[in-house]
Amino acid sequence: MSKVTLDGNPLEIGGQFPAKGDKVPDFSLTTSGLEDKGLSAWAGKRKILNIIPSVDTGVCAASTRKFNEKAGSLDNTVVLVISADLPFAAGRFCGAEGLEDVETLSTFRNDDFREDYGVAINSGPLKGLCSRAVVVLDENDTVLHSQLVGEIKDEPDYEAALAVL
Repeated sequence: MSKVTLDGNPLEIGGQFPAKGDKVPDFSLTTSGLEDKGLSAWAGKRKILNIIPSVDTGVCAASTRKFNEKAGSLDNTVVLVISADLPFAAGRFCGAEGLEDVETLSTFRNDDFREDYGVAINSGPLKGLCSRAVVVLDENDTVLHSQLVGEIKDEPDYEAALAVL
């Protein structure tokens, strides 16, 4: 079990966070169009999993914008923004912001993702949401880079995530 903080206060994080070289498990998450999709939907592509608590927070919105900006210049790469937000809210945010180079996915139908990927916040005021993390996968779903952000209110290390691609 990992620990991260919210304003310096520890939060328990459940599950095993993937490390470089790990093969990640498949998942079933819900798109803004209410379709359930797994990793096979992006077979043969490199994937940036931008895992966030909620797109309705400043840092989560900033990371979604930043990865959207960088995604357009990366060959054979998709950015998947994963949160517990309802698909309607995530879709509305991306539409209002003009973000076209990220795909939003919701854990609302499948809580297993949080435990399977080691991002389940199991204590504190954000209990039930995903912790902030970035996992970069190659075309075969092997981890090239992973970062479980130590303080929820901090942004991830974008440069490190993008450098492996």
